[in-house]
Amino acid sequence: MTTDQRVFGHRQQGAAAVEFAIVAAILFILLFGIMEFGRMFYVFNTVQEVTRHAAREAVVRQVDNSSTSPAKIAALFGQNSMPAGAEIAVGNVDIKYLKADGVEIISSRLPPTGSDNITACLDPSGSYDCIAFVRVSITNATYAPVVSIFSTLQLTAFPFSESNPFRIDLRVPIPASTVTMPAESMGYSG
Repeated sequence: MTTDQRVFGHRQQGAAAVEFAIVAAILFILLFGIMEFGRMFYVFNTVQEVTRHAAREAVVRQVDNSSTSPAKIAALFGQNSMPAGAEIAVGNVDIKYLKADGVEIISSRLPPTGSDNITACLDPSGSYDCIAFVRVSITNATYAPVVSIFSTLQLTAFPFSESNPFRIDLRVPIPASTVTMPAESMGYSG
């Protein structure tokens, strides 16, 4: 082995590590991108199921539009936010009770129980309005990636601010979803 071969071999010792670092970085960016796209697809598709499930719960139970509403929590699979999709939380689920003509019932005229709703439907002159429909919609929801390859760059090289020309906003509005169902028992079990 000549001196030139030994020097050349010595210079090539770290080349494999550098090549692996470059290939691994590209591989991990691709892998996390695929995972993030899959999570975004899950969140976008689950929005319709959440609204449908909340509407179903609201027409068979007497519930309210509060943050502790059983229909909202049941629609989010028993949690305060959607599993693997924290972008959809109890605060994003909006339940509205409607009269037969589609006008929203104000809270002071909302029947407190299912039997009061039956009474209100049989006697329109009473102190409560008859709930004919329940409309559930998802509002103010924005998808934000869990892994942002630019988060370190934003915090160190370019301060994160609204006026920063290098700021990359990866948030995407979640498509609106609304489900309207006719009222059923509203919690009446008599």
